[in-house]
Amino acid sequence: MSDPIKHECGLAFIRLRKPFSHYLKQHGTVMWGLNKLYLLMEKQHNRGQDGAGIAAVKLNVEAGYPFMHRMRSAEPQAISALFKNIADEVDEVCRYNPDALKHPGLMKGHIKFLGELLLGHLRYGTQGKNNADFCHPFVKRNTVPARNLALAGNFNLVNTNELFEKLGIIPGTFQKQSDLAAMMEMVHHYLVEADKKSPENVDIKAVLQEVLPQFDGGFTVGGLTGDGLGFVFRDRNGIRPCYYYIDDEVIVAASERAAIRTTFNVAENEVKELMPGNALIVQPDGHYEIAEVIVPGERRACSFERIYFSRGSDEKIYKERKALGLNLSEQVLKAIDFDLKNTIFSYIPNTAEVAFLGLHKGMQLYLNKIKTERILSWGKDYDEEKLSEMINRRIRVDKIAIKDVKMRTFITEDASRNEMVQHVYDITYGTVRPGIDTIVVIDDSIVRGTTLKESIIKMLSRLKPKKIIVVSSCPQIRYPDCYGIDMSKMGDFIAFNAAVNVLKDKGQESLLDELWEKCKELKEKNLLHTENVVKQLYKSSTIEEITNKIAEMITPADLGIPVQVIFQSIEDLHKACPNNLGDWYFTGNYPTPGGNRVVNQAFMNYMEGKNERGY
Repeated sequence: MSDPIKHECGLAFIRLRKPFSHYLKQHGTVMWGLNKLYLLMEKQHNRGQDGAGIAAVKLNVEAGYPFMHRMRSAEPQAISALFKNIADEVDEVCRYNPDALKHPGLMKGHIKFLGELLLGHLRYGTQGKNNADFCHPFVKRNTVPARNLALAGNFNLVNTNELFEKLGIIPGTFQKQSDLAAMMEMVHHYLVEADKKSPENVDIKAVLQEVLPQFDGGFTVGGLTGDGLGFVFRDRNGIRPCYYYIDDEVIVAASERAAIRTTFNVAENEVKELMPGNALIVQPDGHYEIAEVIVPGERRACSFERIYFSRGSDEKIYKERKALGLNLSEQVLKAIDFDLKNTIFSYIPNTAEVAFLGLHKGMQLYLNKIKTERILSWGKDYDEEKLSEMINRRIRVDKIAIKDVKMRTFITEDASRNEMVQHVYDITYGTVRPGIDTIVVIDDSIVRGTTLKESIIKMLSRLKPKKIIVVSSCPQIRYPDCYGIDMSKMGDFIAFNAAVNVLKDKGQESLLDELWEKCKELKEKNLLHTENVVKQLYKSSTIEEITNKIAEMITPADLGIPVQVIFQSIEDLHKACPNNLGDWYFTGNYPTPGGNRVVNQAFMNYMEGKNERGY
C-alpha cells in the first residue's frame, strides 16, 4: 500500500494442557509455551507497530502468591523488549541456581510469565495515544481470583458511550480513548455477577452470551481469568479473523492461520477457523468447547485481510492475491491497446508483488494465445529464426521503483517536505525507452493518493515513458472503516474527494448540502444509524467519471505524460476472495448499524471542517 494506513491488531492465545515437566521431557525446555508465544507474536509482527503486551495466569498457585501477571511495551521493537525482560529474569534465577531450568516447579515459582495460560497482543492503534498504557492486555484486579480478568483483542467498537451509560459509568479521559476499556467494564461486570451466583463454577459461556449482543463492532478478543478460565470470541459477522489449533499438548488461537501453522508446524487442515458468533472456551481443568455465544449474522469477513493485512504466506491468501491481479488483465490489455511489445510491468510497493504475479500471468496467457495464433497462421512459411523470435517473446518486467528504506522526511515545512517525499522511491534508469514504452505499475490499494502524486508519479516521469498506468488490486475506497482499520475521515479518501470534484464540475455541489441537512436531521431524531446517506453522493457519478478524476488528481501539474488509473471491480474482488465478502469501505454496505452512524458522522465532520474521527 503506497499510502500506508494503520494495520490490524494481532492476537495470540495459548493454553498449555500438560504439566511443565512434560514439555521439559518432550521438548527439552520448560520454556516451550513462552517460546511458542514469542514465535506466534513475531509471525504476526505485520499486525502491530505501536506496541505489544503479554499476560500469563498460573494454575494451582498457593494462597497469597501472585497468579496473574501482565507486561506491556511501546518501544520500537516491543516484542523483543518484552521477551528480553523474561530472558533477563530467567538468567537471574539461573545465576543463583545453575540447574533451575531442569526443575519445572522451581521455574514456575520464580518466573512471572511461566504460566499455563498465555495471552499476547500486537497493537496497531486506531485511537488513543501510542504509549504502553493503551497496549493490550488490559487487566482488572480483584482479591477473588475468579474476578481477575485480562483482555486483549483485534477490534473497534462504535457504541462505547452507550456501554458506559448502561453500566452507569462516567468515562474518564483514558476510558474515552479506548474501546477495550468499555469492553473490559462490561465483561468484568457480568463476570463478577456470575461469580456471585456460582463461585465454584463460573459460567463464562453465559457471561459471553449476555454481553456480546451489546457490542456494536467487529472483534476477535481473548481473555484469561485468575482462576484459570481462558476464552477467545469472535463477532457475529466474522468481521475480524480468528483461527485455532488443538492437540493433546496445547490449545492455541491467533489472528492468522499461517502464524499458527508456522509456529506449531502443522498442516493447513489442522488449523480451524473460529466461526462467527462462536467462542473457544477452556475450563481450568483443561477441557474445552467451541460454543455459539451470539447468533451468527451474515458472514462479512473483512476483504482487506486478504488484499493487504494478513501475511501472504497463507496458501489461500496467496492464491487470492494472485487472482486479484489476474482479474485485472483484461482492463490492462485494453488500456495498453494490447501492445505488450512496448509496455513494461512492475509493482509498487513490495506488498503488491503477489497481485503483480497474477497480473503477469494474465499478460502471459494472452501473449501465449497470440503466439499460437501467429504460428498457426504461417502454415509452413517460417524458418528457424522467425520461429525462435516468436517463441522467445516475453512480458517485459522490471523493478522500476525501489523504496529507499533509509529515507525519512524529517523537515515539516511544506515545500521542503514535498521535495524530500519525491525521493522516498528510487527509479531504475535505463529500463524505459523514452516516448515509446508505457509503464504499468500495480498497487494493492489507493487510499489518499498522496504518495502516488508527490513521489511515485514524479519519479516514474523521470524515465520519460509514453504513458503511466496505475493499477489498484482493490476497488475504490469510498467509505470509512470502524471495525479495526484506521480509516475514519471522509476527507482522507481520494475517491471521495474525486466524487466531490466531479459534482462540482457538473454544477451539482448543492447535493452536498442536501445530504448534510439530511444527516443532521437523522442525528436530531437519533436515527443516524438507519441508513448510509453518503451512498447518494456516489450515485450521481459513474465509476469511470470518478476513476478519471482520480487520475487527474494524482497527476502533478505540468507533468506532460498521460496518467491512467484502473481499479478492481467489486464483482471481481468477490470472485477472488469468495469467503471474505466484507466490502463496506468500497460499497458502503455496513454489517452493523453503527457503521451507518459512523459514515454519516464522518461526512458531517467533513462538511463542518472538523478533522476528527467519525466515532
